[in-house]
Amino acid sequence: MRKSGLIELDAVVTVARKGGFRAAATELGMSPTALSHAVAALESRLGVRLFNRTTRSVSLSEAGEQFIARVAPALSEIRDAMEGVNTHRDTPAGTLRLNTTVGAAHQILVPVVLEYMKRYPDMRVDIVTDAQLIDIVMEGFDAGIRTIDAVPGDMIGVPFGPPLRFVVVASPAYLAARPAPRTPGDLLTHRCIRARWPSGTIYRWEFERRAEKMTIDVPGELTLDDSTLMRDAALAGAGLAYMWEAAVAADTDAGRLVRVLDDWTTSSPGFCLYYPGRRNVPAGLRAFINLIREVDHARAAD
Repeated sequence: MRKSGLIELDAVVTVARKGGFRAAATELGMSPTALSHAVAALESRLGVRLFNRTTRSVSLSEAGEQFIARVAPALSEIRDAMEGVNTHRDTPAGTLRLNTTVGAAHQILVPVVLEYMKRYPDMRVDIVTDAQLIDIVMEGFDAGIRTIDAVPGDMIGVPFGPPLRFVVVASPAYLAARPAPRTPGDLLTHRCIRARWPSGTIYRWEFERRAEKMTIDVPGELTLDDSTLMRDAALAGAGLAYMWEAAVAADTDAGRLVRVLDDWTTSSPGFCLYYPGRRNVPAGLRAFINLIREVDHARAAD
């Protein structure tokens, strides 16, 4: 029997991890058809079905589970060995896969990611944005970016950026029709754009002034789960929105949105890049970490 190539083995492991051919093909940079052919060719040479396929789902067969249990750790060792050799290169090469929120992606894209790609032309960067916290190891990512308080405890974290300040904003047209709120309690008489967490729960707006803290389940007919939509709704005069300051800074500077309750709004810990602790940190990830620290040091020095 001809020896199986690493590409075919990686294809099988990725399909098993992602639970389907389309998602696995996206991660591997292959077409679903090419990926399916690679898996089928390996199954043909092994003489067993590794996957049970239906029109709706893909699952490992009993033989497939046994095969993955032995192959996956071996592939991980091979990747570690290749990364160990990669450390001797002048510049890293390969693909850096990051999972992050949309807000964090906006913050790092220009100052970090694009600079990283200029410095390391042999590296590719694949960023996937997710509102929900995922298992970055299970999903095949090199690192994740979330707020510091959301980073899993078993990960190594690299904090960066300033604390995240929040603001309450509305359009001038909205505020022209009613008095601006002076205290958080005044929000109960306003139209507010409510925010839904990825878990499905409604966010209760948080306020703090000196030693006084409060949370308000604000009223409103519109509930959204995306900050860009909340901004658009606020610009259109739909009501007050509770936003990350950086997301609406250009609008408040230009007067398209007006800040209210500034003496009550709070801040939360900034962002953090995190990755699993292991013996060999991939060269591409190590270079990215060093650049994040460099950019953050320059920001703090300004």
